[in-house]
Amino acid sequence: MCFHSAVTSDNHGGGPGVGTGRSVRPRTDRDLHACAEVLAQVHARDGYPVNWPADASAWLSQPELTAAWVAELDGRVAGHVGLSRSAAGDLAPELWSARAGVGADETAVISRLFVAPSDRGHGIGALLMAQAVEEARNRGLHPVLDVVADDTEAVALYERLGWQLLATTEQQWSPDQRATIHCYAAAAA
Repeated sequence: MCFHSAVTSDNHGGGPGVGTGRSVRPRTDRDLHACAEVLAQVHARDGYPVNWPADASAWLSQPELTAAWVAELDGRVAGHVGLSRSAAGDLAPELWSARAGVGADETAVISRLFVAPSDRGHGIGALLMAQAVEEARNRGLHPVLDVVADDTEAVALYERLGWQLLATTEQQWSPDQRATIHCYAAAAA
């Protein structure tokens, strides 16, 4: 199953919150509780992740994870993003690598992106995305992601940031659950 990105709604063009005390730093194990609390708020408001995990902290630390960051706003955790290796069933790495003529191992998957509903409008989603993209490129990898198609706020963020739609496809997540997924790749550097 792919649950890689979450809804964020940012105003990064000089609107509310610009110049506030926001920062991004590497996530530590001590951050997992706060991240799980923010994720619960996002799930309650937006339905992300679609299927609530039995252990939110473990879900945030999936085995493919290579790096993760938290955004802080005025000293509190306001958002999260991860960078992962491609896993079985991840469509975006397969689509981009086929298009680029390289192996899927030359991609990095942006995953577990979310921003607290109360902290949106401060450019946090864009800040987290920039951090993950920069790290992927520093590793010589091309950033990709997928998102549930009806997550319109996340789709709007990715497109505003210049991400390119690779395809829209259906995935069977369980015997009685199908999802429409958009797969994206970052624009060429």
